[in-house]
This record gives sequence, C-alpha cells and structure tokens, in this order.
Amino acid sequence: MATVADSLRSGTSPAGWTLRAVVSAHAVAIAAQPVFAGVYLTGDYDSLGRHALGADVVTSIGYVQVVVAIVVWVRLRRAWPFTGTLAIVAAETVQYFAGLDGALWLHLPLGVMTVAAVVVQFIAVWRRPLARRIEADHG
Repeated sequence: MATVADSLRSGTSPAGWTLRAVVSAHAVAIAAQPVFAGVYLTGDYDSLGRHALGADVVTSIGYVQVVVAIVVWVRLRRAWPFTGTLAIVAAETVQYFAGLDGALWLHLPLGVMTVAAVVVQFIAVWRRPLARRIEADHG
C-alpha cells in the first residue's frame, strides 16, 4: 500500500506545482506581447500602452519565477528550472530595456526567442513530475 511519502516522491510536490503555476502564467503573459505589438503595428496606437503594461507584467512574473525556481532547487534538488529561468529573465530584462530605448533591431528578435524559451520551459515543467530527487543508496 502506497503511503503519502511514496506519493510525494513519485508525484509533483507543492514546490513543483507552484513552479508550474508561475511558468504557466508567464507563458500566457508573454504570448500576449506579440499580439499587443501586432495590433499596435496595424494602427491602434493605444495598444502600445497595453504592450508596455504587458512588459511590466511579464518581467514581474519572471522575477517571481526566479524565486520559485530557487525554492525548487533547494527543496527538490533540481537546478535546471533555476538556470533556465535565469537565462530567460536575463534575456527579458535586456529586451525590456531595448524596447524602452526603441532598439527594435534587438527588441524584436529577442522577443521571439524569449517567447520560444518560455514555451519550451512550460512544456518541460509539465512533461514529468517535479518531485524531490532521491539520492541513490550506496550502502
């Protein structure tokens, strides 16, 4: 008969579920950004304000995700969510300031890459259970 401890070892932990929730919110928020930019480019100049607000939301969620990824690293002994999140957040931060400066030559391709990276991370966190890594017994 499986115990609660067995199910926690084999299934996704609360920290893993929190990471999934934050990464999911991040994916939804970042997917809206090209839509807002595209609507702006069609002549709806109010959409630039939505794109700027969306940039604030995406960036904020990214920073929250860094904290959650640190918790996952410490509690579940899984570093890959942190390293992936750190790379994404670094790219988003550069992209944020490139957008503010009007450096579209950098802002647009970096935007495509960050959307793709968040989607890949979304797939990765939902693909397998995020449980505590069990150390092999060498006894």
